[in-house]
Amino acid sequence: MTRNTTSPGGSRWAGMVAVDDTALAVTDTGGPGVPVIYLNGHFATQGYWRRVIADLGTQWRHITYDERARGKKSKRSADYSFEAAVRDVDAVLAARDVDRALVVGWSYGAFVGAHWAARHPDRCLGAVLVDGAQPYDWLTDETEEGIRRFFKRMGWFMPLLRPTGLTPRMSAEQMATSNIEVGRIARERELGPVLDDITVPVRYVLASGKSFGSKGDEQERIRAGLDPVFARKPNIRLGAKVASNHGAILRKDFRAVAESVREVVTPDRGRR
Repeated sequence: MTRNTTSPGGSRWAGMVAVDDTALAVTDTGGPGVPVIYLNGHFATQGYWRRVIADLGTQWRHITYDERARGKKSKRSADYSFEAAVRDVDAVLAARDVDRALVVGWSYGAFVGAHWAARHPDRCLGAVLVDGAQPYDWLTDETEEGIRRFFKRMGWFMPLLRPTGLTPRMSAEQMATSNIEVGRIARERELGPVLDDITVPVRYVLASGKSFGSKGDEQERIRAGLDPVFARKPNIRLGAKVASNHGAILRKDFRAVAESVREVVTPDRGRR
């Protein structure tokens, strides 16, 4: 159910969408354009997409939302699993009376978008995956322990930022567990078959170089995990490799993301 709804596809709407034991803050620009649903980075908010949305303009219908316990308004939940995140895509689309949509996901949201696209070939118009959803086995016992130590150390600090929406209303253990789950989902044996099941057009927009927490050329090795996917899946292509790093890509290279959205809807653009 929703609160403060207007007619589907009509004017701009912002409100709360109830799902499971929680409620998500959702914004829908409305209008008759192609619906695009944006899937956030792990602890990011819908505001990260404002530059991409502005570049695409009003001829598209933009739907954004803050995941469980993220942002200033989305409520806490007993379930922060990856499967819950994928279910939330369906809940938001259903609440806005949207049957088919193009998915655009960054980082964690790219994994969610890839899984949703693979599971709903009849409902997904295409996908743009931004510096995420790369099949690579980066999670080790050492890495997992390091993630838990990091969030335990930050546990005292993050609650101070919660009123600003910059950190989630989750415990340190919940945040660590969610990050570790991504490492398991990213393994080639897990993510590879998901990507192979995608039949709609997909464009990746990849960053360059290091990002927070990466060591040496680790990020580039992770991104190279997509090369075999590009080779065997003609519908999955590299849309752009940009200069910015992982954290800055939506701020500095939003035009490349927007162009990949346009190309997914009109695939021949990329061949001209």
